[in-house]
Amino acid sequence: MMERYVLGLQDVDETRLAAVGGKGAHLGGLSRIEGVRVPAGFCVTTDGFRRIMADAPSIGDLLDELSRVDPDDREAVRTLSARIRRTIEGTPVPGDLATAITGALGRLGEQAAYAVRSSATAEDLPTASFAGQQDTYLNVVGPAEVLRHVSRCWASLFTERAVTYRRRNGIDHRTVHMAVVVQRMAFPQASGILFTADPVTGNRKVATVDAGFGLGEALVSGLVNPDVFKVRDGEVVTKVIAAKQREVTALPDGGTREVAIDARRQEQPSLTDAQAVRLVGLGRRIEAHFGRPQDIEWCLVGDDFQIVQSRPVTTLFPVPEIGDRENHVYVSVGHGQMMTDPMKPLGYSMWQLTAMVAMHEAGGRLFVDVTRRLASPASRAGLLDAMGKGDPLIKDALETVLDRDDFVPLLADAAPGGPPAGGASVPVETDPEIVTGLIDRSRRSIAALEREIRTKSGPALFDFLREAFEEHRRVLSDPLSIQAIMAGMEATWWLNDKLQEWLGEKNAADTLTLSAPDNITSEMGLALLDVADVIRPWPEVVAFLQGAGDEDFPDGLAKLPGGAAARDAVEAYLDRYGMRCVGEIDITRPRWRERPSTIVPVILDNVRNFEPGAAGRRFEQGRQKAQQKEREVLSRLRDLPDGQRKADEAKRMIDRVRTFIGYREYPKYGIISRYFIYKRALMEEAERLVRAGVIPEKEDVFYLTFQEFDDVVRANRLDDPQLVQRRKDAFRAHHALTPPRVLTSDGEALTGAYRRDDAPAGALIGVPVSAGTVEGRARVILDMADADLEEGDILVTPFTDPSWSPLFVGIAGLVTEVGGLMTHGAVIAREYGLPAVVGVERATRLIRDGQRIRVHGTDGYIELLP
Repeated sequence: MMERYVLGLQDVDETRLAAVGGKGAHLGGLSRIEGVRVPAGFCVTTDGFRRIMADAPSIGDLLDELSRVDPDDREAVRTLSARIRRTIEGTPVPGDLATAITGALGRLGEQAAYAVRSSATAEDLPTASFAGQQDTYLNVVGPAEVLRHVSRCWASLFTERAVTYRRRNGIDHRTVHMAVVVQRMAFPQASGILFTADPVTGNRKVATVDAGFGLGEALVSGLVNPDVFKVRDGEVVTKVIAAKQREVTALPDGGTREVAIDARRQEQPSLTDAQAVRLVGLGRRIEAHFGRPQDIEWCLVGDDFQIVQSRPVTTLFPVPEIGDRENHVYVSVGHGQMMTDPMKPLGYSMWQLTAMVAMHEAGGRLFVDVTRRLASPASRAGLLDAMGKGDPLIKDALETVLDRDDFVPLLADAAPGGPPAGGASVPVETDPEIVTGLIDRSRRSIAALEREIRTKSGPALFDFLREAFEEHRRVLSDPLSIQAIMAGMEATWWLNDKLQEWLGEKNAADTLTLSAPDNITSEMGLALLDVADVIRPWPEVVAFLQGAGDEDFPDGLAKLPGGAAARDAVEAYLDRYGMRCVGEIDITRPRWRERPSTIVPVILDNVRNFEPGAAGRRFEQGRQKAQQKEREVLSRLRDLPDGQRKADEAKRMIDRVRTFIGYREYPKYGIISRYFIYKRALMEEAERLVRAGVIPEKEDVFYLTFQEFDDVVRANRLDDPQLVQRRKDAFRAHHALTPPRVLTSDGEALTGAYRRDDAPAGALIGVPVSAGTVEGRARVILDMADADLEEGDILVTPFTDPSWSPLFVGIAGLVTEVGGLMTHGAVIAREYGLPAVVGVERATRLIRDGQRIRVHGTDGYIELLP
């Protein structure tokens, strides 16, 4: 019976998490590491907690009630959780359980002082630390007090903060159980926290020690500022010694108190440099044992460090696993693709297989290793220039790394890692037929893929897809296609540079590119205005759409007056654009064709905010503005010295930009068209696996890489039945991580900074990508399906990929957290003439929904208005 309820710390490790919780399991593991001292103690197992819960049957009813409460209803959560805690604390500890606990105390010293600490089964996990969610009690003296505090620990599973945390992380209250750790109390002269990686920068080679006098509660509670030591390669590289005015000490009869520190001690270091280095050495052993960076609580007793807790640091962005010890610099793919959300394994593995460069996964995001390009003089300048045009913050972050001369040395004989990014393109003739031909070639290739894949299934499908990926990459790398894209971008840069130099006008190309031909993404937004025109005259159709879900849209339209025409219009739109969706580079995301109700809010906005024929008028107005701007620019240039030559050069570039800039969007459309074809075939395979009982749900394949999916199909079994659940847990954890623009192999996450002083105080700085100034109501929208826009609103969102462009026709301006001059949102904003600023760090948190703002699209900043 004793072992059912009590286990010594020396008898447990990470394999016993279900019995002793996260803290107990980690402490047991720590006690087995050579050279690491852990205060002696034992665990009251989760069987003890289950016994108490069974002895208080009313708790089951309260848990049922709690599961039905809205997690945002704080008052209800507070009331119910308090009732559960009172019930647990009021339930006597059963005799045999109490005997097991007091017996363990007798072996350690019945009248000694103890720390009584909560240890939940969903705590200190790799994906969620639950730090501070349950309670710890220090300097508890005597068996009766220990038993009372064990009950308090059980009850602390239902503090308001713990209940809310679990609900927000999708964890069922009934699946979490509470063990309790009881340890001999340590009475330290100093204590604190050791992070084996820098918690601010993420650098895995820099450890941070926070230290103060007395018990660690003074630091944890924020009572004092700690001394901070940063240690790298066995030496203290920086330290800040704080004035420590208070400390927490143990009372002789139990409990703790806060006391003032003698003035002469306040500014003395709580650790010597040698002690800090020795502590970090222990931390490195602990980190190696657990296999990831750790957040470690420590005590210094005499000259001996005792470790009282170690948990994984869950806030650090992971580093790509390369397997060598060389320095690497990685650039985020998601920031260039305007999709910084995590991707599921099938999604990122297929993007890797179809991409033109090698990509490495970390935290559910993809990164490109640019180390060789940075090391080579032949490619460094070109890479930085291309990155600066795409996203100035990436360029700044890379320059920050380069400023550290020892991380990426400039190698005179380094071989360039491929051609310079955005490298010199071979000039192509300004001929609209080139674009027409490229589009036709892409359509024919996609049609062939659709024909040929229909007959493929099982292992033959995966063999076929690998061949299809070769064609996919061949189309993407078509030299003529790349030349056409570069021609449009380079003409834009030339016009902006020269017209500012000659005429003093910023971003003149923004107006000159309005309503450029052949832009599949801007056409997509205008086409949804045409769909709204079909729907607008029919009130019953409009009413139906206001409550439409995927199960009855668009087929449910057919029974209504005007519904058949409306359905046909929607179907025609989905035939052309139904492969698109938010985050479309992740093949696992539901496409509009799979979830057509996603576009309903935008259709309804268009019905409400526009008059019939708006699409044609918008396009024609943009075209006329561009023509008028062209005439004005050329006239002003002719009045300058050497004006005719300048006007002729500008005219050539205007023609060039209007010929090619629209094509910039087509290759992505081609990629996503292929993706939808791949996906439909793969989902048929997934359905076969479900029918064969290999997986319970077809979407489970999203959590397998392409190779793993192939292996499962060939074997007709999933060898590791827990793999999908582990991947689901990891994907949920990846959502909590903010991906950096640049990441080093040391783990340092760099976001870059704008080096500008040309904006008013308090303004939010970004990249100017579409000229003009507009003032209006900010609508902070995180999900396109939640869009509810009025004419004149300014859209504020983390990122916009092409699927967002139907919203652009109804807004007055655009602000995004991610993006650069040539990303999709910027191109479409210019097409529609919307003032836009992108790359505005934390815009969705700094701008309130409904707040009035002024967007300076020419100068690249946003003013927050009173």
